[in-house]
Amino acid sequence: MKLRSKIYLYSSVLFAVLLVIMNLFIYALFSRMLTDNELEQAAAETAKIAAAMRRAAGEVTPAELLRAYVPVEGMLRLVAADGSGPAPVTSVSEQELSRLKPDYYEMRQTEMLRSGGHSYAFVTVPVIWADGTVMNVQMTKSLESTMGTLRVLRLVLAGATAVALIPLLLSSRLLSGLIMRPIVQMTATMREIKDSGKFRRLTLQDNAKDELVEMGDTFNGMIALLESNYLKQEKFVSDASHELRTPLTVIESYASLLKRRGLAHPELFNESVEAIHSEAVRMKELTEQLLLLAKHQEQWVLSMKHLDLEELVRTSAKVFHNAYGREVEVQSGGRVEAYTDEAKLRQLLFIFLDNARKYSDEGITVNLEAEGRNSIIVITDRGIGISPEELPKVFDRFYRVDAARSRQGGGAGLGLALAAEIAGAIGAELSMHSTPGRGTAVTIRIAAESRGRS
Repeated sequence: MKLRSKIYLYSSVLFAVLLVIMNLFIYALFSRMLTDNELEQAAAETAKIAAAMRRAAGEVTPAELLRAYVPVEGMLRLVAADGSGPAPVTSVSEQELSRLKPDYYEMRQTEMLRSGGHSYAFVTVPVIWADGTVMNVQMTKSLESTMGTLRVLRLVLAGATAVALIPLLLSSRLLSGLIMRPIVQMTATMREIKDSGKFRRLTLQDNAKDELVEMGDTFNGMIALLESNYLKQEKFVSDASHELRTPLTVIESYASLLKRRGLAHPELFNESVEAIHSEAVRMKELTEQLLLLAKHQEQWVLSMKHLDLEELVRTSAKVFHNAYGREVEVQSGGRVEAYTDEAKLRQLLFIFLDNARKYSDEGITVNLEAEGRNSIIVITDRGIGISPEELPKVFDRFYRVDAARSRQGGGAGLGLALAAEIAGAIGAELSMHSTPGRGTAVTIRIAAESRGRS
């Protein structure tokens, strides 16, 4: 059974059962109140008759008294302690009541009894008769009018229940459709994604804030993540196959050269080994960058904390000087702090310092300053620069300015793309200004305090 049918069936049955229980409760309560009221009236009427009969007992015969006070639809009788007494008097319509066996009761009693398929109110009141004996004045009164009212009430409640079930069933179907709509949309969307291979989102009502919309938002978020990972994977495969082909070809060519002519021409050995080693190192760096770019930012392990930027930059500049022998001048007007991930920011600095080293032979300068709630790092070189039309593309993967960033002088075109990914992960903003022939300045803007702090 489908979920829609289950919701429709269970909700319909539940609502129907609740409606029936409510109507049964209403009927039972009204029936109890109506019969209790009739019994109270019968008891009061019997008490009045008993008092009147006692006052007239010495003047009028019991039979005449019974005929005088007999109810319109019922019976009136006198019963002595031994069960004897005058013949009961009944109304014309209730002759069958006279056949009931008389019973004597010591205490006043009121109850409802059934005889011949009809309902009656029975009341017995003990009275002291004129001769000193204790007699029961017993009245049996028909409750058929009350039972008729209850029958009408049963029909009305049954009809109301039947009529109410129609909108109830329709509302249950509407409810099941409303609940199942986003699920059906999800199923259709997933089936379409599977068949077409293209990612789609659910169309949601912005004004609704219920759990179904929340589920749809979660689904769209999951699809966005899957699409992002899929595109990263697709891009990774394309980029890797494109960029790894050249170093692998070089390595294969030199290995083949060594295999064919290495023994006969020893002078080729150093050249071939150097070329193979160089391409292997470049392929290793390229692979590491590709793997990092293929990982989603949310999967990166970050350790955000408050840092002294001047200390971090000076330490990085010293390491860079020791590795490449290039001087890096650090300028700071005072203490500058930032809330970021130390390892990722250091990696970001090395990417821009390495680019400055590759495309500039002159000194490299790093300026630190505080600007409001942000801290700013500016890395400046006086190298060949980048033309204005090329500047917007430098953060794209595998993009290289052909005139200046050839394979001999530059990298694979992944460094700045990786820098953009790192900046996005740690919440930094990057901007680049460059003038051909005069140099390039890269600005890193980082929050000085945690965004959660006031």
